[in-house]
Amino acid sequence: MTELATAPNTKELGQPGPAEKRRRTRPPVLIWLAGAVAAVIVALMLIGTWIAPFDPTRQDLMNTAAGPGGGHVLGTDSLGRDVLSLLLAGARTAVIGPLIVATGTAFLGAALGMVAGWRGGFVDSFMSRVADLMYALPGLLVIIIVVGVLDGGYWLAVVVLTALSIPTAFRMTRSVAAAQARMPYIEAARTLGLPVPRILLRHILPNIFPTVLATFLLDFVAVLIALSGLSFLGLGAPPGTPDWGTLLQDGQSMLTVNPWVSLAPALLILSTAISVTLLGDWMYDRYSTRGAQR
Repeated sequence: MTELATAPNTKELGQPGPAEKRRRTRPPVLIWLAGAVAAVIVALMLIGTWIAPFDPTRQDLMNTAAGPGGGHVLGTDSLGRDVLSLLLAGARTAVIGPLIVATGTAFLGAALGMVAGWRGGFVDSFMSRVADLMYALPGLLVIIIVVGVLDGGYWLAVVVLTALSIPTAFRMTRSVAAAQARMPYIEAARTLGLPVPRILLRHILPNIFPTVLATFLLDFVAVLIALSGLSFLGLGAPPGTPDWGTLLQDGQSMLTVNPWVSLAPALLILSTAISVTLLGDWMYDRYSTRGAQR
């Protein structure tokens, strides 16, 4: 009598089936909420000025520091401007700077890190020492001094933050790129005589993408807080420009009259930072796990 070969039961072997795999890769509810918050913030950056109920720059000196009511959902600030309109219009200033810094940092950090990790030797050592020197600088103090002395304001702060953020992105990318450069598949590509740009862009970059993504999102959160802090100190957005950090500063003297002037932008900054951090953590885990399973 011959025994019939039966397919192994994946559940008995402890291996997840297709439905279980889909369930595990499905984002949890918290990630969906974080994504919704991030999507709303992006929408506000794009159309916040047009959906504001009032002109955010219009002053009503007869209705200053008023609480919610009279058509003003969150009240008015010390100049009689509608707080809700300032929040909606200020999303562009609050978000566009961190996006520019995070994009530039991720791009330059990844490019320099891949070159250093690939070449090794003197090039790697020299670039690493320069990055270490820049990393040792007190970033916030440098920004305050440069922006204060040159009276450059918001966009100068964006440039300085980009320069100061590159060393961190470089160090993160360089370590994983150096590890990938010693992998057998890279040695095989070298043996086949593939051009260096193709090896870097087609083989190394996809495998270090989780690190680049994490760098981008972490830098976005850090710069969002930094630029808001500079605006709070009067070194960021120009006076009169709708901005969350500027609103925080303006609301200091009105906490007992209309706390929403400070509370609302603080909640927006906090919710944006938390949602982007949660998304970055989840996306990093997902993409790095996929890369490890290839």
